[in-house]
Amino acid sequence: MPHTPTPRSFDLDADTRALFSQTLDRTAQKVAEDEPALGVEFPHVTAPDGSWITVPASVSAGYTGDAWSHGNWLCGFWVGLLLASYLQTGDARFLTWARERMRLVAQRADDPNTHDIGFIFDSSAIPGYLVTGDAWFAGIAKQAADRLRARLVTTPAGAYIASWGPISDPRGRCSSAIDTMANLPLLYWASHYTDDASYRLAADAHAAMTARAFFRNDDSTYHAVQYDIATGERVRGYTFQGAGDETAWSRGQAWAIYGYTRSALETRNPAYLELAERSARYYLQRLGDRVIPPYDFDATGEDAKIRDTAAAAIVSSALIELGQLHPDASKAQEWHALGVDMLAGLCREGFANEDSHRGLLREGCYSRPHGEGVVSATMFGDFYFVEALCRVLHPGRFRLANAPIAF
Repeated sequence: MPHTPTPRSFDLDADTRALFSQTLDRTAQKVAEDEPALGVEFPHVTAPDGSWITVPASVSAGYTGDAWSHGNWLCGFWVGLLLASYLQTGDARFLTWARERMRLVAQRADDPNTHDIGFIFDSSAIPGYLVTGDAWFAGIAKQAADRLRARLVTTPAGAYIASWGPISDPRGRCSSAIDTMANLPLLYWASHYTDDASYRLAADAHAAMTARAFFRNDDSTYHAVQYDIATGERVRGYTFQGAGDETAWSRGQAWAIYGYTRSALETRNPAYLELAERSARYYLQRLGDRVIPPYDFDATGEDAKIRDTAAAAIVSSALIELGQLHPDASKAQEWHALGVDMLAGLCREGFANEDSHRGLLREGCYSRPHGEGVVSATMFGDFYFVEALCRVLHPGRFRLANAPIAF
């Protein structure tokens, strides 16, 4: 029988372990307090007074005239928080709530209008299946993966997943976003679950084309790219949520780190591991001695003071995973330590322990250009924060534990 590598085990000092456990305990308490008051809607971002602004799961992405709405792409993250709270506490109420919430989210599994279907179900149905073993969760995730795979656009230079809008609409068909890299785990999971390589091939094609089109010479990334479908060449790089088309939007860099870490694991392509590390080094160099980055590393004036805890949470989770899978033991230790230190800093500096703030991480920034959730908890930031905590405290239970890559 082939040898199955054993996942790495990293030491964690008692004080840090206690900090992480207390943070997850408080998370479960806040989630339990909020769940009964939400009705059929889902937390989105927090208002200035710290209360949740909620949106129904059914709100899909799409165009209203020339205006584009991303819809509710955050609904699955709340299911993830319920599942993590169940793992932390063993309280069966969280599992019941997660199942009932999943019924509301499941309708989005057939949504043909957005790449964010990956975010929705990688954060909900996939951990739901891992936690419970119930094939009902897996069936929902597989249905969503079919929709995401169908967004693949082929060109003479390669293929990419179109991020926004009906695939038949030329406005969205020619564009992709760095965020899509963090949607690919849904496709990788589906390939494992179904033993159908087409999901993995679609994800790998997208990762390869993104590697060519999205990275600048300094290893920063564009938020979005418009392609010439006739040739596959990049027409332009631009942004929706950064400070400018040529600036370094910190959350975009976080999505690159997260997505290429997972793609390295799934494809065993050393070029993806190198991209994950280069993306991370750029982020850390621009971060300096801070825990929380500005929403855009190149923002100026008062906007330079706007921070994004969500970006820090995504990077923390990615670095902890990078430490688990890196083939070099010394580099693995370094990446893991950086991720844990970042996570501990978020617990101390960013966590909203107070009752008045219903989110978990203060000072997330959903979209400064649109004036939405600018100094706010964001549902995705809270999820990746909790994912990182579970990677350390509950390895293999919320996300599969990974062994070092063997190239």
